[in-house]
Amino acid sequence: NADNYATSKSMALNLGVYTCDLSFTSLYEQTQLIIDYMNASKKMAEGLGILRAIEQSTIDRLEQNINNTEVIMEIVSETFMNSNSDLVDNGQPAIAAMVLVGGWFEGLYIATQLVDMKDFNSNKLVGRIIDQKLSIDILIDLLNSNKGNPSIDELILQVQKLKTVFDKIKLNSSPVTEEYGQASNTALLKSEVSTNMTPETFLELSRTVAEIRNSFVK
Repeated sequence: NADNYATSKSMALNLGVYTCDLSFTSLYEQTQLIIDYMNASKKMAEGLGILRAIEQSTIDRLEQNINNTEVIMEIVSETFMNSNSDLVDNGQPAIAAMVLVGGWFEGLYIATQLVDMKDFNSNKLVGRIIDQKLSIDILIDLLNSNKGNPSIDELILQVQKLKTVFDKIKLNSSPVTEEYGQASNTALLKSEVSTNMTPETFLELSRTVAEIRNSFVK
């Protein structure tokens, strides 16, 4: 769908989406998809005027190390960091925020789609998804710092809609206890975190994430 994105907002959101997808495909060593997603990311970066972020040499290096997952992940990280720093340096913090939002939603979308509801209560991935209850506040703060931009204001409403669902999830922490770690020779502070998220709340969360994410990539 790369050719469908012509506005700065759609290119920024999908640069984040494609970078996240690039990371995911590299974990599963999907060779051709890795190249496809990097080329799509390059097209988004060029459209946003950040040519340095993804140069042809980056794609050439990717192709040369296509079977080396460690190098691929390094290239993906460099690509994301270069994109972000170029946008901030060029006085486009709102665009940088949109790239981050796109990547965050895509990661959460993939995670929610991977949860097997038959194994809901013991699924470790559910715990990682619940953790985003904390990061969504950071995301909203970032967007609020760029308030007044019509594209950002629209995204704030969408993220707030998701936060409303996250707010239904309660986190309870046990008192902090001190435990001595023999291996590290240090005192460790530990606390157990429990949650009341039900399968019904999870499904609502999953539907809301999918709805917002799909509005980015259509």
